[in-house]
Amino acid sequence: MADKKISKLSSLITRSVEWGKQAWEYYNNGVWQDSRHSWKVNLVKVVNLTVRGFTDGDLQSKACAMTYRTLLAIVPMLALLLAIGRGFGLQDYLQQELYAYFPAQRRVLDTSFRFVDSYLEQASEGLFVGIGIAFLLWTLISLLSNVEDVFNSIWGVKNGRTIWRKLSDYTAILLILPVLMICSSGITVLMSSTLKHLFDWNFFTPVLTTLLDSASVVLSWLAFAGAYMLVPNTRVKPLNALAAGVLAGTGYQVLQWLFVSGQMYVAKYNAIYGSFSFLPLLLIWLQLVWLITFIGAGVCYSSQNIFQFAFENQVNRISVNYRLKVQLAILTIIVKRFKNNEAPLTAEAIVRDYAIPPRLVNDLVNQLLEIGLVCHVGPNDAGEEVKEWPLVPTHEPAWYSVGSAMDALLKHGVSDFIPDFSTRFASVDTLVDSIEQSVTRGKSDVELTSLTIG
Repeated sequence: MADKKISKLSSLITRSVEWGKQAWEYYNNGVWQDSRHSWKVNLVKVVNLTVRGFTDGDLQSKACAMTYRTLLAIVPMLALLLAIGRGFGLQDYLQQELYAYFPAQRRVLDTSFRFVDSYLEQASEGLFVGIGIAFLLWTLISLLSNVEDVFNSIWGVKNGRTIWRKLSDYTAILLILPVLMICSSGITVLMSSTLKHLFDWNFFTPVLTTLLDSASVVLSWLAFAGAYMLVPNTRVKPLNALAAGVLAGTGYQVLQWLFVSGQMYVAKYNAIYGSFSFLPLLLIWLQLVWLITFIGAGVCYSSQNIFQFAFENQVNRISVNYRLKVQLAILTIIVKRFKNNEAPLTAEAIVRDYAIPPRLVNDLVNQLLEIGLVCHVGPNDAGEEVKEWPLVPTHEPAWYSVGSAMDALLKHGVSDFIPDFSTRFASVDTLVDSIEQSVTRGKSDVELTSLTIG
């Protein structure tokens, strides 16, 4: 009996190990060859991309850097909010709203408010008025610019907004934010008072309380979703931003609850750091908030671009022959549509209409752009990324023969940079050149527009 139990246990362990290896292989590599569009497969792809982006993008270090920058910007940020609130006579009201938005950092806010009062008093005297306002805006715009840079790195966007776009957009955000805070709270109070008159208060109190409590959660969802959709300098689909916003907003609310309810840890920090105990807690809280924010941005990117990594292993190991075939096919599509007076396609449309892996299309189109065989066409100020503009040929369609295209593709890049290579390997050099010339000359009269596309 004991031997049978040991045998069964050993067999179970072996099967479990084998299953684990297969699952790991599928989750890590095999899922990208799975062409099914079920939510389970898509979820695995999103998780795979998010984890990979978190590790490869070094988001932990970026969260640390943003924690430092945020610490520098806390007082200027609060000073701007309260200065606008003071102008409307709502400074005390804004302070109470900040306490409500950040219940885990009440002590930090108390200390910051004292600094803000001193800051505003100094900023209202003499030459410091202009210098103080300029420094205040520069600090906050710099913080938002750094956030955009991180988001752009997650999305793989190389070109950020221009300095003038940053100044105008970020300044508008900073000036509108206090008004939005006041309006959101005013709407909450209005809804509460309206519902009191419309319904039986004794019956409706629990329901209303639940709705008002959940309003802060919904607002955090919308805030994160808005950031994911507006901050990156690329087009983000609203549904992907909303899904990521719900995930990040929920994580933020859980973090708030943990900090508010974990008073025992606060007591321990008080015993160690004394009056400075709020500082390490603030740093931990800020870093966790930025981690949640960046993970949400990664989820937003991954959910929108899961099909960009289809057949990733095959694309990484594509042969020179097959790469050339696909590139000639893409060039043929662009040239034939131009000759037939059909609407030009974007790279995304080529992926959709011809089922070519997106990453391969982007790589090959970028090379065609570098060589000068195709170009983007679009207005000078389209308000969108250049890569989303349609593609057209740079020459007349009759110029594009198989020979001329292959000659341009094969000779693209740097060559003849190894000293004495042609002398030491003269026979190899001559043979390869002759083979290349025979191939391109033999096809020089075959126009790309004569090729058939299914």
